[in-house]
Amino acid sequence: MKKKTALTIAGSDCSGGAGIQADLKTMTMNGVYAMSVITALTAQNTTGVRAIQESTPEFLREQLDAVFEDIYPDAVKIGMVASSELIRVIADRLRFHKAKNVVVDPVMVSTSGSSLMKTDAVQTLEEELLPLALLATPNIPEAEVLSGQSIASKEDMLSAAKRIGDAQGCAVLLKGGHSVNDAVDLLYADGETQWFEGKRIDNPNTHGTGCTLSSAIAANLAKGYELKDAVRKAKDYISAALAEMLDLGQGRGPMDHAFDLSGRFAN
Repeated sequence: MKKKTALTIAGSDCSGGAGIQADLKTMTMNGVYAMSVITALTAQNTTGVRAIQESTPEFLREQLDAVFEDIYPDAVKIGMVASSELIRVIADRLRFHKAKNVVVDPVMVSTSGSSLMKTDAVQTLEEELLPLALLATPNIPEAEVLSGQSIASKEDMLSAAKRIGDAQGCAVLLKGGHSVNDAVDLLYADGETQWFEGKRIDNPNTHGTGCTLSSAIAANLAKGYELKDAVRKAKDYISAALAEMLDLGQGRGPMDHAFDLSGRFAN
């Protein structure tokens, strides 16, 4: 059976709620064969990040080539990449292998508030990685950094998304969950805008929501959905996962990625 495939390039979250672990769960639950390239190991849980150990550039390159040369991904999601050197390696190999359906989630700060990207890496991200993306998925704080403007209203979201998209040549899904509005995201693509109204889920456990959304979008792109439909389906998935009200950990816990899991091995 020929199955669609998706690759996540991101950091590992040993507590399982974000990063590589969330990506693999999400991609699997959204019907694609999931693969991973690890940019960093993190010691973290629902209360915060304790330590980060980056992959070496050489080992990162070997991981990328190993995947692309054997099981070519139908879509690629890129999450946490902390340093300029690693970003350059990823961009180089994506260009070399002619990667398609690239979704970049510019992870700069964790849900718990820990910094996950060095300052110089932001410029490298803009110069090397975002121009290769089909879609970038910044939240409000990340979009403020990328656009160079403050965002306090829906009008600000519109101007910031346009500024980022026009500068980088990619579509932008600006996630509005940080202070502007609740679960309302803006898609700017090909000069057009579309608002996605999300269902407000009163759940404080939001660890890994950004990772999960971008991975679900990548999975849908891998299956052949158009961008707008891929985003809509991903939003529906994350809303349903949050609605399960999973409560784990002492901080901001994870959502239930496997809420729709069924079958003889699930029980």
